[in-house]
Amino acid sequence: MSVKGIKLLLVDDEPHIVQFLELGLLNEGADIRTASNGEEAIIVASDFKPHVVILDVMMPGMNGFEVCQALKATGDNIAIIMLTAKDETQDRVKGLNIGADDYIIKPFSFEELLARIQARLRNQFPNLLGEVVYGPFCIDDLRKELSYMDKMLELSPTEYELLKYIVMNNGIVLSKALILDKVWGYHFRGEENIVEVYIRSLREKLQDKEHRLIRTLRGSGYRMDFP
Repeated sequence: MSVKGIKLLLVDDEPHIVQFLELGLLNEGADIRTASNGEEAIIVASDFKPHVVILDVMMPGMNGFEVCQALKATGDNIAIIMLTAKDETQDRVKGLNIGADDYIIKPFSFEELLARIQARLRNQFPNLLGEVVYGPFCIDDLRKELSYMDKMLELSPTEYELLKYIVMNNGIVLSKALILDKVWGYHFRGEENIVEVYIRSLREKLQDKEHRLIRTLRGSGYRMDFP
């Protein structure tokens, strides 16, 4: 899932952490601002209006808890993820009680932070995630459009839902029964063979003649395969 165009504010007094996160998030397409202390963070946030703030707890002067309270008091819809070097329940509880939306304990992987950012966006800013990139696919669920290799596919509503479901579960074997339940709904009383008909149509539109993209696993179901 992409964070392209998302406005992120990084607040930490350790330059190497800020530089590491800034580089990674810029590569993901995010719009980044940084601050090295609490007072600066509040000034930057007032002008920048970030969607997400990555906020260190332990900073000299105004600490992360105080910054979190100040930002939440503005009434702006801001997702705050707090960084802490302490794996202590009381710190986590305190942060959540004053309005923090999530926390992550140092040291952490960039992939974990990115996943937490995306979770907050899905929860608080779902409209910003209209376009989601999965490998060679781009899904715009607001417009109900799906493209492959930058080419828009002409899909019926059911084809769209089926392909979206398979793409979002890349690498996972999906049985016909599961596909029917998730795409057609459990009230569907037709034949399972309808899945084969729609898979055949999708393969034609994807030019997947050798079934390398949507694979058939005999007796098990289907699996989408892309890097």
